[in-house]
Amino acid sequence: MTAGQRRSGAGVGGLLALALLAGCARDEAASAGAGAEAALASPQGAFLAYEHTVQLRLPGEQIAPRLKTVSEACQGGKFGDCAVLQLSQGGGDTASGSIEMRIAPQGVEPIIALASAKGEVTARDTRAEDLAQQVADTRLTQARLKNEHARLVEYQQRKDLAVADLLTLSQRLSEIEAGLEQADRDAAQQHRRIDTQKVTIQLESTSSQRNRSEIGRALAESGGIFTTSLAYLIRIFAGVLPLLLVGGVLLWGGLKLWRWRRRRN
Repeated sequence: MTAGQRRSGAGVGGLLALALLAGCARDEAASAGAGAEAALASPQGAFLAYEHTVQLRLPGEQIAPRLKTVSEACQGGKFGDCAVLQLSQGGGDTASGSIEMRIAPQGVEPIIALASAKGEVTARDTRAEDLAQQVADTRLTQARLKNEHARLVEYQQRKDLAVADLLTLSQRLSEIEAGLEQADRDAAQQHRRIDTQKVTIQLESTSSQRNRSEIGRALAESGGIFTTSLAYLIRIFAGVLPLLLVGGVLLWGGLKLWRWRRRRN
């Protein structure tokens, strides 16, 4: 083998090694991404409904714009399927607000990161409700009603049925169809809770702003407190004054009587 052939073979081997390394890297990245997404979702075969509650602190003037940004990102589907369930905002000295959403599992962390940007996460709680029994009961109800509906439809085709029997069958079929519709709605709601996750984000002002607002409120209320205290003292004085006058007269009379008796003795 010539030197040129050896160099060519070595180059091809190097390219093959690089291609294998790149393929492994892509596989590892895909596996990591799938693992991160699976960590947010209900495990295979389980029926878990996740709920997240996050408490944040931000400067008061940033709360309203942040709520708007998060709401628009949710409604615009920036991080996947999302719906705003509740939005509230409080102004005044201590601004606050909250937003409640139902979002696809892969969008939970991005929406929380968007809400907490340049803020402080003071508390976070994640819980899951097991809906396995509810799902099983709903499926059992659907299967039972479908079987009964099929039997009654088949029985309704008989030619020898009396009019009264036909009316009874029609009424029962209507009841079964109404029950099936309700069971289908229950199943859809259960799967919605499993396939998406509820996220509640509560925002409040930073500690320094709350302290300043409390001092401001105390100063503003000081005039009212002083007036109330003064009025209370006046009421006490007005109530005690008659007693003091009567007591003073009795004391003066007692002293006069004592001196008079002393002089006689």
